[in-house]
Amino acid sequence: MDGNGRWARRRGLPRVEGHRKGAKVVQTITRACRRLGIEALTLYAFSQQNWNRPPEEVQALMELLGEYIIEERAEILENGIRLSAIGDLTKLPSWVREPLGKLMEESSQNNDMELCLALSYGGREEILRAVKIIAEKVCNGEVQTKDISQDMIEENLWTSHLPPLDFVIRTSGERRLSNFLLWQAAFAEYYFTNTLWPDFEKEELMEALHSYGVRERRYGLTSEQIRGSGVSGVD
Repeated sequence: MDGNGRWARRRGLPRVEGHRKGAKVVQTITRACRRLGIEALTLYAFSQQNWNRPPEEVQALMELLGEYIIEERAEILENGIRLSAIGDLTKLPSWVREPLGKLMEESSQNNDMELCLALSYGGREEILRAVKIIAEKVCNGEVQTKDISQDMIEENLWTSHLPPLDFVIRTSGERRLSNFLLWQAAFAEYYFTNTLWPDFEKEELMEALHSYGVRERRYGLTSEQIRGSGVSGVD
């Protein structure tokens, strides 16, 4: 969800106002995805690298996150949304981490849609963590190296509870992965838009989903193989 700072700067506003407007868009897009029947939505809210931003901006982002958890609690619980989070949550301040954990627990039985917040998250860091967990199991004799598989790695990723990743939307004209879901995005489709996140509304979401819907997902096969199997390449 990129472009909050640029959105604010173009309007002569403090960066935090861009983040505040971006938080409102989160609500709009989450509602739209739920109504469309999307199974899971993961939002890259705060990366591991974002801790290096100016302290006052980090503080403002944490405050916005805390406000979001409080303000959206009722809507999350009343609309069957299961809230989860991925990343090194231990780095979050306790006044954010504790209400986040409570709401995750309160919503854990909801099954209409999963809203996953990537907080203090990094794709490389996630993979490194999984490797260390498996390496420790090898050292303890719980696992043999010959048994290490892709499935085992995936079981030890933060996203192990999520369905396979189908589609990644990147806003604000950026054309890079920025350390987001590196393992999971191996076969995902990408959509790039110049629209800044605070201006990303339901109409653009629908345009992105239409773009996804007409693509053929081949997973290394040919178009002829996909057609011959009788299975569409489009999910």
